[in-house]
Amino acid sequence: MTKSAFPTTWGANVLADASARFRLWAPDQTTLKLRTDSGDLPMERAGEGWFELTTDRVPVGGAYAYVLDNGFVVPDPGARAQVDSVHGPSRLVDPNAFDWKTPWTGRPWEEAVIYEMHVGTFTTEGTFAAAIEKLPHLKDLGITVVEVLPLAHFGGNRGWGYDGVLLYAPHAAYGGPEGFKAFVDAAHALGMMVFLDVVYNHFGPDGNYLGMYASKFFHPEKHTPWGAAIAFENPAVRSYFIENPLYWIGEYNLDGLRFDAIDHIRDGSDEAILNAMARRIRETFDRPVHLCTEDERNVVSLHPYVDGKPTYFTAEWNDDYHNVIHPIATGDNEGYYMDFVTDHWTKLGRALSEGFIFQGESSKIHGNTPRGELTTDQPLTAFVIFNQNHDQVGNRAFGERLIDLSEHDVVVALTAVLLLTPQIPLLWMGEEWGETRPFCYFTDFDGELAAAVRKGRRNEFSKFDAFIDPDTREDIPDPNELSTFEASRIDWEKPGTPDGAAWMEIYRTLLKARAEFIAPRLVGLKSGHGTVLKADDGIVDVAWTLADGSVLTMAINLGTEDAGPVPEGALVAAVAAGKLATPETRTPHSVIVTLVSA
Repeated sequence: MTKSAFPTTWGANVLADASARFRLWAPDQTTLKLRTDSGDLPMERAGEGWFELTTDRVPVGGAYAYVLDNGFVVPDPGARAQVDSVHGPSRLVDPNAFDWKTPWTGRPWEEAVIYEMHVGTFTTEGTFAAAIEKLPHLKDLGITVVEVLPLAHFGGNRGWGYDGVLLYAPHAAYGGPEGFKAFVDAAHALGMMVFLDVVYNHFGPDGNYLGMYASKFFHPEKHTPWGAAIAFENPAVRSYFIENPLYWIGEYNLDGLRFDAIDHIRDGSDEAILNAMARRIRETFDRPVHLCTEDERNVVSLHPYVDGKPTYFTAEWNDDYHNVIHPIATGDNEGYYMDFVTDHWTKLGRALSEGFIFQGESSKIHGNTPRGELTTDQPLTAFVIFNQNHDQVGNRAFGERLIDLSEHDVVVALTAVLLLTPQIPLLWMGEEWGETRPFCYFTDFDGELAAAVRKGRRNEFSKFDAFIDPDTREDIPDPNELSTFEASRIDWEKPGTPDGAAWMEIYRTLLKARAEFIAPRLVGLKSGHGTVLKADDGIVDVAWTLADGSVLTMAINLGTEDAGPVPEGALVAAVAAGKLATPETRTPHSVIVTLVSA
């Protein structure tokens, strides 16, 4: 039996003698009790606001909670599992009880093809167990990374996961810690890595009781879009967050993490919380661990590379790439797309050759202020690109996918662009078979909170032309309706249809070409940009020199006229007229990728 426990400062840790140590930071309390099935036990003060108790009165699998001075009962914010909801008792877990079956040492970042999925809507059952049955499908497709949306226990049973309040507890509705470990083990058995999306910029609005007993956990005078800012400089708070990624990677054998919206993390400590997290991770694990960030600011300071290797974070989501292809594909020009509507062919060329488009230029959506930093010192593998993801689909009013908004042949061409660049591609679940079901924003709240979320969701779109009239906003799906959640499940019957099978063949073939011709030549890729050969009037041609000195050339024709001869070199892959093809010339809606060996 493989040992996987990562002892934590917060929460309950099972000890060798079958007892457990329970710890809670509750500086606002004078006394604290541990509630067990056999009665309440007084906890001991351990200094600096901590309470602690070691006891064998809670068996593994048993329920426990904390009783405050006023008699209010709260769950353990460091619990590894909940019995049921975030409002009920926590469950004692022995991390070493899981028997890992698959020896695993990880895979290199350059091989990453990321498949982003939401457990609750990935299958009809919405569980880890059901998702395990679908993993061979991803393996066959050519996926090397399964990235799971946040699992930290949130209020209710339906949600995207970004409103978690118990950051150490995989949601019970999905199968809890045992289910997630089985999922990771099964993915590893098929040779796929597993990443987890983690949220450290806020807690959700339902089930966060920290303020009742630890008011110093927050800065009430500092505000974020979700409420009071977190006091990361406080040692107790700091330990809660720094240990969390170590816990997920260590106890769940994860290969990487995606850090959500880090631009909303404010920390004035001598060593910023994100730097401390990355440093501790690199110091703790001697196997490949890949750390991705989402950051609206387009900064590169958290991603320094030395000799082609990351020293802190590995890569950043490149929203600029997505934001320029959408106006091209759909004609969207409102909201954050307004920065990408003009001169979009030049901007697409820069996104493909340099990563970020905005590297200090003035941004309209940021109040005409400079946005971004130079990417000169970044390898192109330090960027994750996507044609769609959970945000870009789910944050539309009706959750439409790209295939619903653009021409079929354009989507096929952009699929080839995505999968055959040196940047790391990410797919959103179902896109591989041309899924047309929406992915809507959904929650599982009650009462006033449900009403506030419904109103807030609809009002988000009031600035868009289509929703200026309040009556039209009433058509936007109610996040709390069960039907909104159910409509967001992907359709596993679709791959068996002729249309679905055709899409699958496109993805499978392009990913096979990537694995054979491109990924091996990315290992050791150092800083340096590609070269834009042309970017005008539907034609974007880019060439990259890869790590072994070979030159990869991508010739994109999204126009309606033939663009002339095919680039020199061995054909890596090509699409034209909405299907896999080997055209003699650069026909309309074609993408042709060639390779000239060193």
